Amino acid sequence: MTQLPDTARFSHVTDWVFDLDNTLYPHHSNLFSQIDARMTAYVSELLSLPRDEARKLQKELYREYGTTLAGLIQRHGIDSDDFLQKVHDIDYTWLVPDPTLGTAIHQLPGRKFIFTNGNRSHAERAARQLGILDHFDDIFDIVAAGLTPKPARQTYERFAALHAVTGPKAVMFEDLARNLSVPKSLGMTTVLVVPRNFEPTFSEIWEKDENYEDDVDFVTDDLGSFLAAIVEKT
Repeated sequence: MTQLPDTARFSHVTDWVFDLDNTLYPHHSNLFSQIDARMTAYVSELLSLPRDEARKLQKELYREYGTTLAGLIQRHGIDSDDFLQKVHDIDYTWLVPDPTLGTAIHQLPGRKFIFTNGNRSHAERAARQLGILDHFDDIFDIVAAGLTPKPARQTYERFAALHAVTGPKAVMFEDLARNLSVPKSLGMTTVLVVPRNFEPTFSEIWEKDENYEDDVDFVTDDLGSFLAAIVEKT
């Protein structure tokens, strides 16, 4: 389902802010499953745990700290650079280039940013594989965020201050509703990008954000078509 945008709600937008994983590339590409598996392997090796125990701990850290990385830093003082390099050592050919999405992003009026809990290298490689990297003004990654992940308010405020982004003139695209709560409170228009037909190829119960529906202005399962509809009316 693609909820066509009320284009009048986007006529004021000068800054377009996109999450990366399962947002700029579609959920059904399953790319993040590679990262997920590598995080489990990292935890298993670090703590000498069987895979099932490592995965259980990984998910516990995600729920408590926002990212597995943040939890491992807090509890075990790991080297963030080592973690980020290892978990993003994946096969990006799983992503299919998306010229329609690239054209729509290019034609959006104003600045465009990638805002990710991953690192810059991961964002660059994924966006390059999609054929959309050159359409972005900058990438705000977990390192730029001081290793504090979304949905922490200070991370959004840090991004906004760095790039002089004013909430009422911005829109945020995300695949997790909880990550739209702060942008909504800052005055941003919010768009939730969901899996095609709401059928994830992989997910856990705890990834669902039913309590954040009021923070979502629009929902789409086809980002390219959603943006193209906006471009058509601008």
